[in-house]
Amino acid sequence: MPITRRLRITAPTNPVLVNGLASIRQAMHVPDAFPPEVEAAARDAATNVKLPDLDRTDIPLLTIDPPGSMDLDQAMWLERTGSGYRVYYAIADVASFVTPGGPIDLEAQRRGETLYGIGHVIPLYPTTLSEGATSLLPRQLRPALLWTIDLAADGSMTQANVQRARVQSRQQCDYDSVQAAIDAGTADPVWAILKEVGELRRVRAQKLGAISLPLPEQEATQVDGHWTLAYRARHPVEDWNEQISLLTGMAAASIMAKGKVGILRTLPQPDPQSIAYLHQTAANLKLDWPAGRAYPAFIDTLDPSDPAQVAMLVACTRVLRGAGYAAFHGDLPAQPEQSALAAEYTHATAPMRRLVDRYSGETCLALCAGQPVPDWVLEKLDGLPETMRASGRVAGQFEHATIELLEAVVLSTRVGENFPAIVTSREDGDERDGTVMIHDPAIETRIRAERELPLGQSVTLKLDDADPARRKVRFELA
Repeated sequence: MPITRRLRITAPTNPVLVNGLASIRQAMHVPDAFPPEVEAAARDAATNVKLPDLDRTDIPLLTIDPPGSMDLDQAMWLERTGSGYRVYYAIADVASFVTPGGPIDLEAQRRGETLYGIGHVIPLYPTTLSEGATSLLPRQLRPALLWTIDLAADGSMTQANVQRARVQSRQQCDYDSVQAAIDAGTADPVWAILKEVGELRRVRAQKLGAISLPLPEQEATQVDGHWTLAYRARHPVEDWNEQISLLTGMAAASIMAKGKVGILRTLPQPDPQSIAYLHQTAANLKLDWPAGRAYPAFIDTLDPSDPAQVAMLVACTRVLRGAGYAAFHGDLPAQPEQSALAAEYTHATAPMRRLVDRYSGETCLALCAGQPVPDWVLEKLDGLPETMRASGRVAGQFEHATIELLEAVVLSTRVGENFPAIVTSREDGDERDGTVMIHDPAIETRIRAERELPLGQSVTLKLDDADPARRKVRFELA
């Protein structure tokens, strides 16, 4: 499903949702709690942490996340340096709390990543750590992996280094409030610098052929006890902040590539058949794709407010298939690039949410210090791609199942009603089978029609069935 999800919301009280979530967890064998020995180890680690000797509490770090977030992986500060910029990016130092081979580590190896569902988060690490001792909460001394990245005036990276340091975030910010302050002209000057850097990095990425797909974002909210689904536009500050995370991932990949050891997040170049499919889809939608224009440049021209162009954006997700991880110790992988970013890249900025980030962070720390990469990192490197592939599959299934449940609940009282929608995709070789996007409530669903589905055009759907117990929703063309 190409719609971006926002599911980190308050816990459901609707008994149908509560029972449905329990059924999903049981069917998927998803753990509902940590074993007692893991919780005990987490409590012990939280009370016995040793702060690094390097004190960088002088940096006025800030966090920015969705409202109410407690698992704060990153804190940042940006400043101008002559004609360029310096980015400080502190990453939660999870490894300082986790003994290799100990109970917390073994459980994290089994889980692989945090799972997000409807008002229900199944964390990678116990909340004693992920929402407490490791989280970069405001006004708390914390151990961190502190990245210092220098940029030239055009946004290109000139230097990057990471080291352990004690830090203290000064303020916890959220996207809505910061964007409102920016729009009102009352925001802290640091956000103006973030805007400059974010836009410079985005322009640079476009010139290199990177891809950005501004797909609709689906947000679930609870109003007066009733759940709703709506599309939400991303704030510009979210995009600028994302550029800092991407910059750090590229810096980490560069350090590991130079040191000839590490793990990369990879995505192969799309095959010729995928590009031919995009050209054919553009022609079917009567969208102008000038000869000689590369597909990333064409994607950048698409308008997500136009139904036909939304369908084109959905079709473009085909070029993002095949992402994975590649570990190496010696020569780089045969295909080291993350093609959508037009760069080498790794996951390094969310260690409380992804297992792999702890390993990439420790590798970069050692390489920057001129020290050997720890044995416990090297011993797990080769197996990490498969661990993350398996956990990613579970995460996708869990999110998809919870969304199906919520959609069925939201629609359960509206059987027989008509809904306007647009056709966003059709199955290859069968123009009667495809995907449609409904605006209110914000739902994307498969449909099988008795006649050809008009790609990129508006249609009216009738809701035939919405069964929360089976997590099934069925529409037909009206």
